[in-house]
Amino acid sequence: MSSTILHIPTTPADDALDDHAPLAGLAALQMSTEPPKKHPFLEALGERVRALRSRRGMTRKALAQLADVSERHLANLEYGVGNASILVLLQVAGALQCSLGELIGDITTSSPEWLMIRELLEQRDEATLQRVRVAVGEMLGTGGGNANTSSRIALVGLRGAGKSTLGQMLADDLGFPFVELSREIEKFAGCSVAEIQALYGVNAYRRYERRALEEAIQIHSEAVIATPGGLVSDPATFNQLLAHCTTVWLKADAQDHMKRVLAQGDTRPMAASKEAMEDLKGILAGRAAFYAKAQLQVDTSAQPLALTFMDLREQVRRLLQLSA
Repeated sequence: MSSTILHIPTTPADDALDDHAPLAGLAALQMSTEPPKKHPFLEALGERVRALRSRRGMTRKALAQLADVSERHLANLEYGVGNASILVLLQVAGALQCSLGELIGDITTSSPEWLMIRELLEQRDEATLQRVRVAVGEMLGTGGGNANTSSRIALVGLRGAGKSTLGQMLADDLGFPFVELSREIEKFAGCSVAEIQALYGVNAYRRYERRALEEAIQIHSEAVIATPGGLVSDPATFNQLLAHCTTVWLKADAQDHMKRVLAQGDTRPMAASKEAMEDLKGILAGRAAFYAKAQLQVDTSAQPLALTFMDLREQVRRLLQLSA
């Protein structure tokens, strides 16, 4: 076992536990009338370390030795006064034979049932996980499976994919109402999307987004719905969409996304910026696996608008078993 111990910045409480602390420091601590304040997160972290150590039947000394961390630092960690580095937490998690997520409070480790469910799902392939997700959604009544026969057509994809243009064309062709969810969100909030995020934050925006989708689903049995690009970032809202709508991923390459957004008059992406383009590619890559859960896909970069629309129209009508 390595004799190297990772350094953790100490607090006055740490000094009090150190046999070699300067006398002046001890005197100052003894004169203090208020105990050091504990951060709630650090307190909860300490409680989890103690609970995991107890579950493993380990003494503090044994854990300190196995994790190659001083017993003093481990005591500080357990009492919620030690601001341990991430590397020390990794060492402690390894010694306790648990994941770092379990140590810091991952919800899937909050009860024995969560842990057992997680154990069942670990190492499963994506197809199996999807079947489990759909089955659980059906059991709980929250959806999550694709609604293959719904006449609500939801277009998903990053901004600039053509959802507004193609969505309006498809709605006119089918004789369905066209719902642009971003506009509905603004109606609920009484201000623009940019103002919602600036004034109230992303969490508030996500709440308005879910509310707007729920109302659209309740009001319209037939509709074409253009969704915001980031809707897939909220699993609960995306589950609702998959459960109640026929979904179509309008995909495009990064250059087309950027050009189309700029053509709409939004200069924020800064097409000349290599960094902005890399960010856009990163967002596309990060969301692709979620967009790909849609039943249909149409590449809006592959051909001119008229041909792209005919492809979209044909796929939707075939899936819904509507005459051409």
